[in-house]
Amino acid sequence: MKKWAFFDLGSTLVDESECERVRIRNTVSGSSVSAEAFDRAFRRFCAQNQNGYASALEYFHLPKAPWPDELEKLYPGVPEMLENLSKRYALGIIANQKAGLEARLNRFGIRTFFRIIVGSGDVGAAKPDPEIFRHALHLAGCRAGDAVMVGDRLDNDVIPAQQLGMRTVWVRQGYGGLGNPDLLEKPCDIIADSVTEIDFSAVLGGAV
Repeated sequence: MKKWAFFDLGSTLVDESECERVRIRNTVSGSSVSAEAFDRAFRRFCAQNQNGYASALEYFHLPKAPWPDELEKLYPGVPEMLENLSKRYALGIIANQKAGLEARLNRFGIRTFFRIIVGSGDVGAAKPDPEIFRHALHLAGCRAGDAVMVGDRLDNDVIPAQQLGMRTVWVRQGYGGLGNPDLLEKPCDIIADSVTEIDFSAVLGGAV
C-alpha cells in the first residue's frame, strides 16, 4: 500500500509571517490595544496549544480582521522538496482554507505534486474535527498508520491526526510553532524547525 504524506498549508508550506503582521496591525487599528500587546497575547495563547489569534480576539474583545492572502509566499525550498518527495510517496493537503484551495495551489506552482486536496472551505469540515482527516484518508484509500500529517499547529494538525492513528510531524514555523509539546498526551513522531529538513524515511520508511 502506498505511503502518504499529508501537509497543512499555512505556516507549513506557506510563509504567513507578513500576513500575520498586517492582520494584527489591522485588528488593533482604531482600538486602545497596541500591536505589541496583541502579539504578546497571541503568543501566550499559542504556547498553551490554543488558537492564538482567536483567543487574543476574545481576550481583547476585538473583531476579526480580513486575511491578506496576497502577502503569502512559499517557504524557500518547498517546490524542490515536494518534487523530490512526490517521487517516493503520495502527497496530499489537509488544510483549513477558504473555498478555491486548488486554484491557490496552482498560483503557488505546487498543485501538480498533490494527488488529494482537502480544504475545509470545500468539504464542510474543519480541523481539529477528525472528520476532515477521515475524509482525506478515505479519498486516498490509505490506512491511518500508513500516513503522516505535517503541520505547524499541535491543536489543529497533530492531536486529531494522532487520535486517528496517523503519524505526525510538527513543524515549528509561524505562531503555531510556539506550541508546547509537553502538553500532548502522545509525543510527535518528528519535530522539525523547517519543513524542508524533515526526514520522511524516518517516519514513513521506504516508499511502497
